[in-house]
Amino acid sequence: GAQAEFGRPAPLPQTGWERLSELWRRDELQQYPEETVNIAKSAFTAGVVGWLYGGLPAFVSARKAFIERSHGELFQNRADAVQSAHRAGLRSFIRYGWRWSWRVTAFATIFNVVSTGLSAYRDKTTISNFAAAGAFTGALFRMHLGLQGLAGGIVFGTAFGIPAGALLMAVYGLAGETLQEKRTRERRELYEQKLAEWQSRLSVTEVLGQTENNAQGRPEMERAREL
Repeated sequence: GAQAEFGRPAPLPQTGWERLSELWRRDELQQYPEETVNIAKSAFTAGVVGWLYGGLPAFVSARKAFIERSHGELFQNRADAVQSAHRAGLRSFIRYGWRWSWRVTAFATIFNVVSTGLSAYRDKTTISNFAAAGAFTGALFRMHLGLQGLAGGIVFGTAFGIPAGALLMAVYGLAGETLQEKRTRERRELYEQKLAEWQSRLSVTEVLGQTENNAQGRPEMERAREL
């Protein structure tokens, strides 16, 4: 405890692996870095979008197909017929929505993890990071189709990553700095603040030590004079 309180602050990460490992560590407030939180948020958003993308058309199609098939069926009343059509659509919404949801979530999460990791490792954010992340993710999703599928996945992923990266770079340009630059700046400012506090405590400790030594030396000098 004393070492953590009075020791010199830990230096800023110098290597790519050190910066990469910081993405998965909590800070003093037990909070994860903003990049890591954004990965989780984007995964949730991708899941919702994927579910709606796959579920809504399936809902409409299943409801329409049920109505076309049930012209000769008997229902207790109109409400019963409407509810039966809605239940058929809801089953398709859940089934096909889930199929699209987990795929879109997995794609977005892998893409963001790789692009964020490359930006942290290289200590800079460029479109090439997003292109590489897209190529890797696309290849990973299509590698089970063989060499041709792998090549197609790389092309598709790269074609997705470049415009996505360009859009994010444009947003960062409007903000004035990228998330990596913001994190580097905040980390440097926090380190300088901790270093200044440590130097202040160190100077106070030295003054107290010198005062204590002087206080201990006075009685010895008085006894020496008496002798």
